[in-house]
Amino acid sequence: MERYANIEFIMKPKVDFCFKELMEDAEVRRGFTAAVLHIPPEEIAETVLLPTSLRKKYEGDKLGILDVRVLLNNSTQIDIEIQVSPFPLWPERSLFYLAKMFTDQIEKGEGYERLEKCVHVGILDFILFGEDEEYYSCFHIREDLRNRLYTDKLEVHILELPKLKKNDYPETELLNWAKFMNAERQEEFEEMAEKDKYIEKAYEALKNISADDEKRLEYEAREKALRDHNYLMKSNWEAGEKIGISKGMEQGESRVNRLVQMLIANSRTEEIEKAVSDREYQQALFREFHL
Repeated sequence: MERYANIEFIMKPKVDFCFKELMEDAEVRRGFTAAVLHIPPEEIAETVLLPTSLRKKYEGDKLGILDVRVLLNNSTQIDIEIQVSPFPLWPERSLFYLAKMFTDQIEKGEGYERLEKCVHVGILDFILFGEDEEYYSCFHIREDLRNRLYTDKLEVHILELPKLKKNDYPETELLNWAKFMNAERQEEFEEMAEKDKYIEKAYEALKNISADDEKRLEYEAREKALRDHNYLMKSNWEAGEKIGISKGMEQGESRVNRLVQMLIANSRTEEIEKAVSDREYQQALFREFHL
């Protein structure tokens, strides 16, 4: 592969704005999806991007907003989520979105035979399973003693990116994609691009969106929102520790996460900074979004 001249600025794929932009490319989606599902890319004839807002059937329902939602040619739906901040309740969050995506497939009066397979892919920039060395985990619903598969209609894949720097793993297509998602320097991107034609395509797309001034502004705004969110989460944890209420910390964390998600979903990321510094304004936002 041809070496490129030094690039002054390049986005990080693990920032959700950048990842969503990369997934706009059909070949990039095909290559990444095939690596996660452990199938040859040629078996995926088509991928289609679906709306990422899961519908609310009732006024009191919790809003579901996905990062990337893909429909495969065999009707399998895939929810791909990037999470850069520690989120202890990630299993619960991922199951909520997975179950909502699964049940959204049928309307009242329709039969269960319409239900197709739904897959959640979580790309995490924090360690969820500290007791395990493996960076990749795949979960199904199985019987405890006989290991019998209950259904193949629900599936969860988890990639823990921080483990890549701590352990050596056998090279696979999925490992190469994980390293690409975790990369930050041009040399790292080039190394991965040389290993796989689909990752090479992703690197070409990454350079193009990084050179787009408008997209760069959006990316930097998203990075700032993530920094503000991390600061807000840290301040809530510290406040919880001072009063010694661990359960209150968990509830506060969940509430703040929902608030940030709502602000982002409503294109109000500029308000996150004020929510960090102004507690009264934060409480007003809680009331506005009924959190």
